[in-house]
Amino acid sequence: MKTAYVSDLTPDTTITSFFLVCEKELRSTREGKLFLRLELSDRSGTIEARLWDNAEAFAALFDRDDIIKVQARVENYKNRIQLSVDRVRRAEPAEVDLSDYFPHTAEDIEQLYGRLREHVATIKNPWLNRLVSGVIEDPAIFPRLKRAPAAKMMHHAFVGGLLEHIVSLCDLCRLVAQHYPELDLDLLLTGAALHDIGKLDELCYERAIHYTNDGQLLGHIILGLEQVTERMNRIEGFPPDYKTLVKHLLISHHGQYEFGSPKLPMFREALVLHYLDDLDSKMGAARAVLAADGGEAGWTAFSSALNRRLLRLDQFRVPPAEKATTAVPENDEQLGTETLLKTKTV
Repeated sequence: MKTAYVSDLTPDTTITSFFLVCEKELRSTREGKLFLRLELSDRSGTIEARLWDNAEAFAALFDRDDIIKVQARVENYKNRIQLSVDRVRRAEPAEVDLSDYFPHTAEDIEQLYGRLREHVATIKNPWLNRLVSGVIEDPAIFPRLKRAPAAKMMHHAFVGGLLEHIVSLCDLCRLVAQHYPELDLDLLLTGAALHDIGKLDELCYERAIHYTNDGQLLGHIILGLEQVTERMNRIEGFPPDYKTLVKHLLISHHGQYEFGSPKLPMFREALVLHYLDDLDSKMGAARAVLAADGGEAGWTAFSSALNRRLLRLDQFRVPPAEKATTAVPENDEQLGTETLLKTKTV
């Protein structure tokens, strides 16, 4: 069974444990000697590893997405922890508990799915309700929706991450529609529920999270557009104007051309969907980097999703010795030139 997780590893130690192979590549040194570069992971994180001796022979023992048992030395290389592997073999099924290797939403999946259904049930427009209900309750879709990650790396990159993101986005849409009553909540909820449905086909996630061939070549916006358009076409009498609005929500939700949207958001609900999707994605990335080890002096490691480090606010405190005392009135009636003041530490 697994004895050491990535988050437990410290330099100058030797470990024997099991890891999932996310990447595997034979490389050569400047002198032409082959070595094996690996990216290994478990539910706590990812670590790079190298095997220097008998690289070709060991490489033949396992493939990407296998779980392997390694004996390795933990080293600090350029201020990053990595493994120098001495021995490796493919793990036997009886040695593996898959829950050790895949990060999972902390939320209850069935409760999340129930909340999504509740959101969809409030869509009053019969055409949009029929469309979204048909998607999320399709027996070929909802089991995948309960497991799918929302991304490979950027945000909600864990089992159940897509469902967590969609439900959070629906919650946000409802809150914002209360503040801006001119918004069409039915359209917003439709966009929130369907905007990332193409990720079910963009990503494979039975072991490590990877892009499918369709995901690499087309991306989730195109895949989702095709799927939702086909479903709207199957609903007899579906209004053409609503088809156009729904399709625009899907293709514009990334908000900018450079982020993959073929069109910019061009009506209120599309604009709101983009910004709320971006907000929830960035908050997901912030949670992940704040929860991870790494960084120094009260800051996180660099987040590629946010393109910055984040301050660990819980470690950012004014030392007690530097706290000032400020005189404040004991009550409102004491305000005046001869007020008796009570000191309060701030």
